[in-house]
Amino acid sequence: MPQPEPTVHELFDLTGKAVLITGATGHLGSAMARALAEAGANVVVSSRSRQRARDFAATLPRPGGAAHYGVKLDYMDPDSIERGFGDALKVAGRLDVLVNNGNQPVAADWTTAGAEQLARQLANGTGFFLLARLMRAHAVQRRAPASIIMIGSMYGLVGSYPDAYADICNASPVGYHMLKAGVIQLTRHLAVYWAHDNVRVNCLSPGPFPGREAPPALPERLSEKSPMRRMGRARELKGAIVFLASDASSYMTGQNLIIDGGWTAW
Repeated sequence: MPQPEPTVHELFDLTGKAVLITGATGHLGSAMARALAEAGANVVVSSRSRQRARDFAATLPRPGGAAHYGVKLDYMDPDSIERGFGDALKVAGRLDVLVNNGNQPVAADWTTAGAEQLARQLANGTGFFLLARLMRAHAVQRRAPASIIMIGSMYGLVGSYPDAYADICNASPVGYHMLKAGVIQLTRHLAVYWAHDNVRVNCLSPGPFPGREAPPALPERLSEKSPMRRMGRARELKGAIVFLASDASSYMTGQNLIIDGGWTAW
């Protein structure tokens, strides 16, 4: 007898699911963490500061009595990745979704970036992989499905416009472009290897979403390059992250969902 078709509300509902999201206290991470909590998930947020993570977790909404937690996790330290993942399992009991969002930035552009700086930037990608592999092992051990969401960037797909940054700030960091292109390809690679484990791996690539620390003139200059003639708002990632985390995307893996106001459509 066929199972009843789930409603749209049921497909997007994360009630009872446990999510680990890294870098959750940042500009985009905080909006995505709120979205996951609003959809009913128990959210474990990570930061390089345990107290900062706990303080932020306490601000998340709790529909239906969901519980949220904060743990310490540093992508630059493999031991910290293992400890942080273990701590997340201890507080949440299990994990169903991982959002690989954290990133330790290196601001150097192509004119000044050295070997050590580039290696450090790319180490973020190593952290993404190590944490994703821990999540996959956990799902296999539980014999349960899992969703892994990598956070990429439009700059993993296209180059930046030099004139958008000229006379305002340094060029977009060359290591960032290298990192995000690698994250998108890592998504595809892991997706095809882990599909038989019922572990989905997708990527969410934001376009121009400058934070408050951006030079005031930069958003205006970047807006001239966007078909929508404006910058993205952090809340405009909320629907996408819930879609990728939930059963609404149950037949989707190895894909890169781009939310960029049409930037890469030119």
